[in-house]
Amino acid sequence: MKARIGSGTVVEEGALVGYEYAEGCRATVVGDGGIIRRGTVIYCDVTIGRNFRTGHNVLIREKTQIGDNVLVGSSSIIEGRCRIGSNVSIQSMVYIPVNTVVEDFVFLGPMAVLTNDRYPIRGRERELVGPRLRRGCSIGANATILPGVEVGEGAMVAAGAVVTRDVPPWHLALGVPARFVRLPEELRELNRIR
Repeated sequence: MKARIGSGTVVEEGALVGYEYAEGCRATVVGDGGIIRRGTVIYCDVTIGRNFRTGHNVLIREKTQIGDNVLVGSSSIIEGRCRIGSNVSIQSMVYIPVNTVVEDFVFLGPMAVLTNDRYPIRGRERELVGPRLRRGCSIGANATILPGVEVGEGAMVAAGAVVTRDVPPWHLALGVPARFVRLPEELRELNRIR
């Protein structure tokens, strides 16, 4: 294991921080005041800010950067090479693939699935491009976001929606495939995630 754990951060028995997936990988760094629960595995080459919290059985792969005040719920997977901002709430059983960007104040509901390859293992090899979730957007439970889709600032994706194209800022995406409507004025504010 290769890890530097900040002051006051608790790593429960049965959690693994700094899993050496390859020779020469850099130590994982976890900031102060967090809690990493039993069954969680965090690879080396990961940087995590202050007040980080996990549920049980979380997997965070290599070359991922995570900001301050982030919750990753039980059985969620962050596949690696991802950037997660600060004040982000990732609920249980969320899947975040390689090359995804999640900006600050984003909420991901339970069992949301982000994808990074439109045609898995078919045809020629292509670059994997995950979604980009802009500042303050919210993704509902069981929603699916397709590769390369951008969910705009403050936008909301309804539970169960399948988002196949970019969601404009401050709009609601709903249905399969998702259609867009403007958010009402009373919902046009950032998520209050601290």
